[in-house]
Amino acid sequence: MRIAVNTRLFLKGRLEGIGWFAHEILSRLVQRHPEHEFIFFFDRPYHKDFIFGPNVTPVVLKPQARHPALYYLWTEWAVPYALRKYKADLYFSPDGLGTLRSRVPTCITIHDLAYKHYPQFMDKMHKWHYAHYLPRFAQKARRIIAVSEFTRQDIVRQYGIDEQRIDVVYNGAHEAYRPLSYEEREAVKAKYTQGEEFFLFTGALHPRKNVISLLKAFVQFKRRQRSRIKLVVVGRMAWQYEEIVKAKELMPYKEDVIWTGYLNVEDLAQVTASAYAMVYPSLFEGFGIPILEAMACDVPVIVSNTSSMPEVGGEAALLVDPASPEDIAAKMMTIYKDEVLRDKMIAAARKQKEKFSWERSAEKLWESLMKCVPQP
Repeated sequence: MRIAVNTRLFLKGRLEGIGWFAHEILSRLVQRHPEHEFIFFFDRPYHKDFIFGPNVTPVVLKPQARHPALYYLWTEWAVPYALRKYKADLYFSPDGLGTLRSRVPTCITIHDLAYKHYPQFMDKMHKWHYAHYLPRFAQKARRIIAVSEFTRQDIVRQYGIDEQRIDVVYNGAHEAYRPLSYEEREAVKAKYTQGEEFFLFTGALHPRKNVISLLKAFVQFKRRQRSRIKLVVVGRMAWQYEEIVKAKELMPYKEDVIWTGYLNVEDLAQVTASAYAMVYPSLFEGFGIPILEAMACDVPVIVSNTSSMPEVGGEAALLVDPASPEDIAAKMMTIYKDEVLRDKMIAAARKQKEKFSWERSAEKLWESLMKCVPQP
């Protein structure tokens, strides 16, 4: 069988949520199924590290799909042409961009419908493209992958699609995320926080991540609790980040906030495993990979009580109202003061993280792909 795959988000040194999902799943499927040929569709020159085996044929399609107008040219012209040229039996798109102009059976992954819930955080062109095309891609696809039960039910509600056509395939945590020894944690703190304990936030920085409320909560925490603890913020400035930049410069206690920018997975895993707690008050998530990554490192998590985050955190998380900096600050105070609670949360995290595995996710996604095509 020839399986064509949209791999446009395979960007060396710049893998983020959806890119990691595709990377971890596909690297396993290529190795497990040498009897099948995988045709990877890139939209720019690719790195050899993304060619996971001899059964991968890399193809660069034009134009680079980085803007809604170019999405259209890529999905409705370049991809259908390539599917015919390479005689694909199946097309898998892990970022939700399907195609309407091909009869090849298609499976797409929908990570979230954030554009429906927070349209104000998207520019007009992206919002229009998602609103116009994503429901059509979903209706046309043979199977849909949702990364959480919350997202699955959201697709059912928003698009009226039969839930029997939607399979839940969770994210996993990269193998680099693991608990560190005391000595290793101390070395990381010496590098980033002058040896002090720290709260951690990770993620691309844009309004939906709710970083402004986190900064306000941290200021309240520092005013109430005389502590040398720091806040480490990891992630690139993504879009609509002007308010974040302004707050970064003007906020009280700004000397206690460390902004690292984007970190590679090895460095980020070490920072995560050295944190006192992860604080992740995002407004909306289809899954929330940093929550799982923290739990994999025996780090307790404070997360929003919205969307998929309670599902991912389970009993291992303290839930907060993301619209309330006061509530976020109060939960930070609670976990800082109550060592017994913190230990209980770490123990719960060790159980909760067992629900998520890239190995299991790869198996489930393969089963979904096979439902798209006739079996011998």
